[in-house]
Amino acid sequence: MEKRVYNFAAGPATLPVPVLEEAQRHLLALPGVGMSVLEISHRSRWFADILDAAEANLRRLLHIPDHYHVLFLQGGASLQFSMVPMNFLRGSGKSADYILTGSWSNRAIKEAQREGAVRIAWDGKDENYTRVPLSSELNLDADAAYVHFTSNETIQGVAFQSEPDAGQVPLICDASSDFLSRPIPVERYALIYAGAQKNAGPAGVTIVIIRDDLLERVPENMPSMLDYRRQAASKSVYNTPPVFAIYIVMLVTRWLLEEIGGLEKMAAINREKAELLYEVIDQSDGFYRGHARPDSRSLMNVTWRMPSEALEQEFLKQAEKRGLYELKGHRSVGGLRASIYNAMPLEGVRALREFMIEFKEQWEGR
Repeated sequence: MEKRVYNFAAGPATLPVPVLEEAQRHLLALPGVGMSVLEISHRSRWFADILDAAEANLRRLLHIPDHYHVLFLQGGASLQFSMVPMNFLRGSGKSADYILTGSWSNRAIKEAQREGAVRIAWDGKDENYTRVPLSSELNLDADAAYVHFTSNETIQGVAFQSEPDAGQVPLICDASSDFLSRPIPVERYALIYAGAQKNAGPAGVTIVIIRDDLLERVPENMPSMLDYRRQAASKSVYNTPPVFAIYIVMLVTRWLLEEIGGLEKMAAINREKAELLYEVIDQSDGFYRGHARPDSRSLMNVTWRMPSEALEQEFLKQAEKRGLYELKGHRSVGGLRASIYNAMPLEGVRALREFMIEFKEQWEGR
């Protein structure tokens, strides 16, 4: 068997080994079914059980109230950038407030502007997206159609430590890169969406948690596949859903419940992992320069620069020799990035920490 390396990719990201092993064991035939999960009908009772279990696990992990629907859709968060304004901004006669904290919230804004009026409630561009706003800095409209924010920006490595206060305006969150990494108060949100390929499963399925009353605002004559109301009524099987991806989500959420012990414990592990890396950055006398301000640092995506791009390339080259892969920063900003999602083991982060310390010492000793 090929030896596994430590995969620090921003997504698709590493998955829990026990989940991969169980999927491998049952790939040819699910117990009691005699067929692969890749082959079973999405209308079958076997898949209905998988779908129900995945939803039940999510409800337990996040304490999702009964008046919220849990949907398993396709198209990634990028399709949600369009679905949200199509369902709740188009024809509303209102504008939507967007909080601009980095690359992904910027993409969401561009798609929303195709559907209606968008107000930028705060823009971090002048500070190179190194932080999220203080509550006092938000310029929110009390009559907005909704307020949208990105809880964790994977590219810049900045994250909200708590959700913004939108008052009575529906709060909508792109939680793709920190979904299931910590507890969140679902009842404060009108809609949460997340591409699964960071913490919840493989690429191919997008999880949407949506409050009942929001469905009443969906306009008529929406394209069927893009209509939250129709997707909720069909319980995510309006068409063939990504069956295998949902199966893996079911296994991952079960792992979080049974092996980790819930999201409080997962959050503690994630904080420990992030602190190991941020400590090296902070104590490096500028050799490693973190991008995010300390009060806005992501626990999922640690981003930093080094004295030169040539040195960054050497760092990446040597890191791979140590089994530390996918540490290159996003092409739009450069630098280095370590994505340390739920399934990244503590041992992997410790290995990266040790390498960072050794690399600095090696460079200073030249």
